[in-house]
Amino acid sequence: MTDIDTLFQNARLPDGRTVDIAVKNGQISAVAAGLRVAARESTDLKRRLVLPGLVDGHIHLDKGFIGDEWKPHRPCTAGFNVRERVEFEKQALAKAKPITVRAAGLIELCVSQGTTHMRSHVDIDPQIGLRNLEQVTAVRDAHRGKVSIQIVAFPQSGIVTAPGTRELLDEAVRNGADLVGGLDPGGFDGDIAGHLDAIFDVAERHGVGIDIHLHDGDLLGVFEIEEIARRTKVLGLGGRVTISHAYALGQVPRDIALRAANRLAEAGVSILTNAPGAHAFPPVLLLHEAGVNVFAGNDNIRDSWWPYGDGDLLERAMIVGYRSGFNTDAELALAFDMVTSSAARALNIRGYGLVESGPADFLVIDAQHVQEAVIARPKPRDVYKAGRLVARNGVTVSDVR
Repeated sequence: MTDIDTLFQNARLPDGRTVDIAVKNGQISAVAAGLRVAARESTDLKRRLVLPGLVDGHIHLDKGFIGDEWKPHRPCTAGFNVRERVEFEKQALAKAKPITVRAAGLIELCVSQGTTHMRSHVDIDPQIGLRNLEQVTAVRDAHRGKVSIQIVAFPQSGIVTAPGTRELLDEAVRNGADLVGGLDPGGFDGDIAGHLDAIFDVAERHGVGIDIHLHDGDLLGVFEIEEIARRTKVLGLGGRVTISHAYALGQVPRDIALRAANRLAEAGVSILTNAPGAHAFPPVLLLHEAGVNVFAGNDNIRDSWWPYGDGDLLERAMIVGYRSGFNTDAELALAFDMVTSSAARALNIRGYGLVESGPADFLVIDAQHVQEAVIARPKPRDVYKAGRLVARNGVTVSDVR
């Protein structure tokens, strides 16, 4: 090997090996012990644990209040209601700082914690049009050296009940959105077939993936989940469809959840969960054992939906594990996979991981293994994107002194 940009020496991998990592043009050229190569620069990692860059499988860059004034949470008037929550959100965002300011602040926060890839849902509706998409796209482009961002065109106000949205979703995909989203076909739009027809039509015509929010509970939600799996299988979209939240899977008897899990696995549909507080969520272990790709993301961070979150995906893995009753090393490793390899699989990130020819995206922490990383969420962290340091000690590199 010649012309290596950086040689990272004494890196301790999750499997316990201590190796050197050679990086050239932002990619890993070699991973082996005692590499003897000429490099423009070298960095001694001193046997600290090196993990692949964290992958946030679900976030909302256009909704957060990071970088803005504190906004007290406004509860729903009679228990949680998606439609009312959306209205409260619109009122709050009308008085918030521009998306370019808030989204940039949220990206910086997430990157400082170790996120190197994320999938952001961006609101699309007749009132907003494509404004949110345009602003998030601009912020994405400005930060592409720190994090890779996929954008989902998200019909937060529905499709069937919001005339013109179907056409806007089509336009959004033509103008930079990577996937098409959806929201509660039955509970919000009141037309399961009409809602799913629109989503799958846009996806099929443009050759993009689908990521649909599904809060609908109990048997209604399970019916929708199985219908999404059926359509995915018929259209050959396996590996390109995600159902986010899927609360219903945690609200029905085990045999019904297992039946749905088998259909999801057969169709190649992934399930996203953030294990939200005080709410049922999918049975992670049951789904995993059935062969479903289950992954995690932070979802909302300090916005109108709830005031929590700091962008730390290791903490999100801990929350998923804690709420799932995970205690064994294998279970804790599964929680870790949900914010790394499983999320990367759902997002179809090529060459992900600490492997030759893959992108040199990783973070370096003080932990013995991935189990301790999940339990202790150690800091400080050094974060690298394409082999370049982008964050250290909780701040992005532009702020490092």
